[in-house]
Amino acid sequence: MLETERLLLRKWTEADADSLYTYAKDPEVGPVAGWPPHKNVEESKEVIRNVFNGPECYAICEKENNIAIGAVELKLKGHTDMTDRDDECELGYWLGQKFWGRGYMPEAARELLRHGFEDLGMKKIWCGYYDGNDKSKRVQEKLGFVYHHTCEDVPVPLLHEVRIGHTNLMTKEHWDAL
Repeated sequence: MLETERLLLRKWTEADADSLYTYAKDPEVGPVAGWPPHKNVEESKEVIRNVFNGPECYAICEKENNIAIGAVELKLKGHTDMTDRDDECELGYWLGQKFWGRGYMPEAARELLRHGFEDLGMKKIWCGYYDGNDKSKRVQEKLGFVYHHTCEDVPVPLLHEVRIGHTNLMTKEHWDAL
């Protein structure tokens, strides 16, 4: 478990399925990040079992109630198409709409960046967003990510679409200088 001033970042459990469904069924949350809204609690359980099961995938919870309100993950080698190196990974995240605008996402992601660089020995952490996802772009700017490149034809398999994707990078040296 990781901790910030206001948040707990802990492993997902099937007991989080109701909370996950509450926020993941919102059509404003998933599609902008590349996944469809959840249809029911059972689908949310499947996502917890089969998607949120990575070694560095965490439920974002407010400290006072420990209820999952979003996810943040360092996707390690084999779970990201951004790198195939052991000392690089990809940061991914989403947050329930009710909690937008409170600074939770940069707070949670900053702790995961710290964990990646200081505890896991990462040299680079990649992060991306689809064109038009200005909230995700803004989180990455607040964290200090640096623009790397844009791809015009990025497949979004869960939505059967092709989008423009923007990729940003944080190096260990840049992190140390922040």
